[in-house]
Amino acid sequence: MDERRRLRGSIHLTLAFVLLIWLVKIVEFTFDLDLSEYGILPRTLNGSIGIITGPLIHGDIFHLLSNTFPVLILGMGILYFYHRIAPAVLIMIYLMTGFWVWIAARDAYHIGASGLVYGMLTFLLLSGFIRRDRNTLALSFVILLLYGGSFVAGMVPEKSHISWESHLMGAIAGIFCAVYFKSYKLAHTHETVIQEEEQGEVTYRYTYTTKKEADGDPPKTKTYTNTVDLDDLD
Repeated sequence: MDERRRLRGSIHLTLAFVLLIWLVKIVEFTFDLDLSEYGILPRTLNGSIGIITGPLIHGDIFHLLSNTFPVLILGMGILYFYHRIAPAVLIMIYLMTGFWVWIAARDAYHIGASGLVYGMLTFLLLSGFIRRDRNTLALSFVILLLYGGSFVAGMVPEKSHISWESHLMGAIAGIFCAVYFKSYKLAHTHETVIQEEEQGEVTYRYTYTTKKEADGDPPKTKTYTNTVDLDDLD
């Protein structure tokens, strides 16, 4: 996939999700609604709908803002660097976090996309270490710096109004996905140039090989040949 197309796609998809969570808040504000009852209410049948809807709902504008920028940066990072497995990774983090919160969290409504943020961050961080990839590691450390010490503190059961369970379950989901997809390799290409001389001609063969992106996928190779007549250079 062309890098520019991949970059545009990662931006568009991430912006679409961010637009959705902002639209939910605008609807709440416009019609004076409180949608928190559509959050995750653990171990109740009605509360299970929150596995899907909970991350889309936020308590106030500050809660929404605190998740908007990390979602933008981390979402684009996963969709760009891990484009082939990004849909599976994001869906798994989204659903596993919600399900585990529904199973194990305390009896309260759990809302917000922070569990998804924690999942994406731990996925990028651990995946970067596994692959020793500087790009994803740098991206993860930028987000960690923005969070400061609150990243770890957010998983500690101290403040009752914060869903530390969502943070913790999201982080575990991200770690799980990083290990599960550890065989996935980032796509990159290298160029091999072969020069051949024969009967007054020079032939250059350019071979572009895309390394396999996942185990079992054969590398794709394209070869281009260009022949130059040496007499034309005189």
